[in-house]
Amino acid sequence: MTVEIRQAVPSEYDAVGDLTVEAYSHDGFVRGEYAMTLRAAADRAAKAELWVAVDASGLLGTVTYCPVGSVYREIGLDDEGEFRMLGVAGRARGLGIGTALTQRCVERAREFGHRRIVMSSATYMTAAHRIYEHLGFTRLPERDWAPIPGVDLYAFALDL
Repeated sequence: MTVEIRQAVPSEYDAVGDLTVEAYSHDGFVRGEYAMTLRAAADRAAKAELWVAVDASGLLGTVTYCPVGSVYREIGLDDEGEFRMLGVAGRARGLGIGTALTQRCVERAREFGHRRIVMSSATYMTAAHRIYEHLGFTRLPERDWAPIPGVDLYAFALDL
């Protein structure tokens, strides 16, 4: 299987939004209005960087890289990269797509000259935590936070 990691094109935005919602819904991680945010791929592409993993069969996964100044940044400092909304299609789970998308974000942070890359992940997203820890990310408990009551997020970082 040959997988290409590249920025999404406008004709893919609807499918990227659907995939992101499906990926989060698959594990029961979509709550309230967050589904609208996950579906808003065109907005993410306009205000951040929308990356996709594709092969001959189509769309496999997506992630949003949030450069300095992006409204999608949550915890990143000016010398840190940040990414969000990593989602992998159900049919592509276990194939290394989440790892490949995370590695692209790490590369992107290096391209920007950042000293570290950070991200937040819900406390119950343990499969994602295993990916991040396998890649060398460590917890940043001092940056843990909750965007709304009942949704607790762990902060993770990788020094570059």
